[in-house]
Amino acid sequence: MKIVALILVLVSSFLLAQKSEEDLLKSTINQLFIGMKTSDSVLIKKSFHKNAVLQTITKTSEVKNESIDDFVLSISKAEKGSLDERISFSNILIDGNLVSVWTPYEFYYKGQFSHCGVNSFQLVKSNNEWKIQYIIDTRRKDNCKK
Repeated sequence: MKIVALILVLVSSFLLAQKSEEDLLKSTINQLFIGMKTSDSVLIKKSFHKNAVLQTITKTSEVKNESIDDFVLSISKAEKGSLDERISFSNILIDGNLVSVWTPYEFYYKGQFSHCGVNSFQLVKSNNEWKIQYIIDTRRKDNCKK
């Protein structure tokens, strides 16, 4: 009976630790979108690892690169509240200090629907903090759940 109780405690401790890691990495991703919505360059930059990569897949299936600094600068110039990317967390895979996250999204500009797609994030744990290392996304106007 004591062994069963010990196993239950260990399993529940593992699940709680896993959940808190998920909460922490979700917080990093949500911080990025809060920074975008509030045009807060400091908050956006804080979300990324120093070597982060940002890419998008175009309609013609080309992969377009964007520097984090250019991204941060363009977002910081937007009117506060005009950029609203609404995400949902679909899949989260964790292996030690590496995380892969899939987030379908809908993007609104000044309250009007603009486009939808999926973000694929890779996060790394650095100095005990989750940071976004890589984002690649898709963008489309069709087959969206508005």
